[in-house]
Amino acid sequence: MHWKLVVDATDPHAQADFWAAALGYEVEDNSALIEKLLAAGAVPAELTVESHGRRAWRDLIAVRHPEDPYEEGSGTGLGRRLLFQRVPEAKTGKNRLHLDLHPGGDRRAQEVARLEELGASVLRHVREPGGEWVVMADPEGNEFCVH
Repeated sequence: MHWKLVVDATDPHAQADFWAAALGYEVEDNSALIEKLLAAGAVPAELTVESHGRRAWRDLIAVRHPEDPYEEGSGTGLGRRLLFQRVPEAKTGKNRLHLDLHPGGDRRAQEVARLEELGASVLRHVREPGGEWVVMADPEGNEFCVH
């Protein structure tokens, strides 16, 4: 079984770039499929943009784990993926689902600093009897935790 977590975004390509860098994932390359569909007249060029020097969907972009399989003809991952889809409205309210990142050992502070350099922000530090972690927000305000 493979899966994807779909995330609403006002700028899906920027979100994909952030999360690919944050997780060590790869931005999917769907350009071969897109070029084939454009050449056949099956989709209009307005549904695409240039991203990373190749044709991409304007409103959808995914990142995938680099060790997971993918379809060569479409570039679509067949394993762990995050798909960012364009929506017109900005995020409001608290996430009902979030990612927990576990950098391992005593690397939390280093990882938090690295994620801040990528565009994330620290929301708060949590210390409880059951553990310690940092609540952060990605560039569009989606919360996630670094343990």
